[in-house]
Amino acid sequence: MVNFRSFIFIVFASLFTHYSYAQVKDYSFGEGLQYTAKDSTFGIKASLRFQSLFMANWNVHNDNLNDIGNLESNFLIRRARLKFDGFAYSPKLSYKVELGLSNRDLDHEGAKYYGEGGNLILDAYLKWNFYKGFSLKVGQFKLSGNRERLVSSADMQFVDRSILNSRFNLDRDIGASLHYDKVLGKQFGLHLSAAFAQGEGRNITSGNIGGYQTTFKIELMPFGKFIKKGAYVGGDIYREQKPKLAVAVAFDRNAGAGRARGNKGAFFPGGIVLQDLYTGFADFMFKYKGFSMMGEYVIRQTSSNSPMLVDQNGGFTPFQYFTGTAVNLQAGYVFKNNFELAARYSYLGPESFSMADISNHYTLGASKYIKGHSLKVQTDLGYIQNQLLDDGLTWRVQIEVGF
Repeated sequence: MVNFRSFIFIVFASLFTHYSYAQVKDYSFGEGLQYTAKDSTFGIKASLRFQSLFMANWNVHNDNLNDIGNLESNFLIRRARLKFDGFAYSPKLSYKVELGLSNRDLDHEGAKYYGEGGNLILDAYLKWNFYKGFSLKVGQFKLSGNRERLVSSADMQFVDRSILNSRFNLDRDIGASLHYDKVLGKQFGLHLSAAFAQGEGRNITSGNIGGYQTTFKIELMPFGKFIKKGAYVGGDIYREQKPKLAVAVAFDRNAGAGRARGNKGAFFPGGIVLQDLYTGFADFMFKYKGFSMMGEYVIRQTSSNSPMLVDQNGGFTPFQYFTGTAVNLQAGYVFKNNFELAARYSYLGPESFSMADISNHYTLGASKYIKGHSLKVQTDLGYIQNQLLDDGLTWRVQIEVGF
């Protein structure tokens, strides 16, 4: 069996052999290693990135800023990713494979659900542009939920995503999605998508637990497309010279959801009567001359309007879904020296206090984009205002490097 290190060596070695049979160009930092076959029937781009993070957390006792203690700090490689994308046979048939190498990426709930292997694969899909604006994607990919989740972790405006995303995102799953892109008139952009997925999350080998997951999304760009897909890039690092706006709504149904947050969270044991989870999203992104603003709203409910789960006899169990609402608003300005100041407010409103506390999250961030999002230094300072528990204070510093 070829081990993982051998696989990586073989892939990279293939990029540098038989130069006379390939179209080779010079690329700059952050653009990856790119190879195109001489007959243009195959193309690949290989890239590697990682994030080095320091974080510190304090408790604010009795919500008193004069009584701060219980420091917890940590250094870690937050993410380390290896990505391959390109096209096969025709530019209309594209592909992407992304692997997560950090311990946080590889962690999972055990062999019962994931088999004896690791949780290595993030994305692995083919996308076929089969007719004009229609495309079909098949494999494992991010479902079209909230905007913040669809922004790559390499392109974030802050050190990490908000509490809304942490508790309510749809994340990745295995299935198929149909996409339609159309420009109406001179610039009005329309994007529609519909996905059908297994519903238990990425890399599951145990098969379907409850039902399946369906996701629908519509996105409008009334002022035209953003530079370099900037509707899904944190901060206006490309400095849009005309106002650009993207507005989207999405709806997701996870039938018989077998995990606390749909396709994320703890798995429920056997003997539980599973419910359907319904999630609705609304979001926007606005950019103009270095200024950016993004907003998101999410609501999640069960088919019975109760997060509690019962057994086959109708008796209550200690298990429940994570339901409720959340809001995220953030804005920033990128100065001409590529230094950005940003602020974020997030609200978490869980339906059950036993799952989480109602909280307000305030974050101030600063970023220096040395080479766009490929090489940057970011820091943020956050205050978490809890309703029942002690408040929290957090400080983070992160370096992103992407080749």
